[in-house]
Amino acid sequence: MRLNYGYILFFLWLVAFGSLRANVIRKNSAYGKYIDKYRDEAVRQQKKYKIPAGITLAQALLESNAGMSTLAKQSNNHFGIKCHSDWKGGRSYHDDDRKNECFRKYKSVTDSYEDHSRFLTAHSRYARLFNYKITDYKKWAKGLQECGYATDRGYANKLIDIIETYQLYHVGREKREKKKEKESSPPVLLSRDVFKTHGLIYVIADGNDSLEDIADDIGIKAKKLRKYNEMPKDYPLAEGDIVYLQKKKKKADKPYFFHTVRIGESMYSISQRYGIRVGRLYKMNNKKADFVPEEGETLRLR
Repeated sequence: MRLNYGYILFFLWLVAFGSLRANVIRKNSAYGKYIDKYRDEAVRQQKKYKIPAGITLAQALLESNAGMSTLAKQSNNHFGIKCHSDWKGGRSYHDDDRKNECFRKYKSVTDSYEDHSRFLTAHSRYARLFNYKITDYKKWAKGLQECGYATDRGYANKLIDIIETYQLYHVGREKREKKKEKESSPPVLLSRDVFKTHGLIYVIADGNDSLEDIADDIGIKAKKLRKYNEMPKDYPLAEGDIVYLQKKKKKADKPYFFHTVRIGESMYSISQRYGIRVGRLYKMNNKKADFVPEEGETLRLR
């Protein structure tokens, strides 16, 4: 349902000021230290192999428990890569899907990062990942699970959760973002199609949008849009993302009672889909702040 600008401007005067995300995920200090220690190596791998640095760090954090797993400590293996038939290097044996499985052993953590990049680029089943934009971490995370990197049905969702919690989408993009800011020309107002669903008005982001772009076009402060959409500053929008122009609801409208989780979805993306405040979604499902939904799981929406 499209709306005209006269309606939207009038309606915005009536909308109460939104609130910050109610359910803030507490950050793990060990994860923060790990990111500080290895972010430069992840960026180096991005430049060399075109694998997003944020994805590399998220995989390493998840697979090695921020470098604290037995496999990481004893074998410098930070990505859980098993030996496979073509592996000629060191080996170590640990229980995983089966008992006493063979895992790759490295002389250094840097060697583990290098081998991870070569592993993804050398195996044809991961080839489609390199057709995705290096900034599209959601497609990369989903693709890794679909291509069989891990058997965990919640693998992609966990990667996305780590990237968004620790804002890893910025890693490897800092210089480019500064350059873009320096070279940008004065903003040009663009027309926007405005829609309404679940009783809420919204616009849809295109592939090059930022929240500031949308704010300029609509005539509303970016700070207010961030509150309505519970987004941190500089959150990267992807093509097709919903951006609400008013505060989200406490529960979904009928007949949306339940949602079955798909690969690549997070509690936040589900809350955006149905126009629910993310804190309320956690509360309705009796979930703590560190909960990550898995593919096939059912969540209450009202």
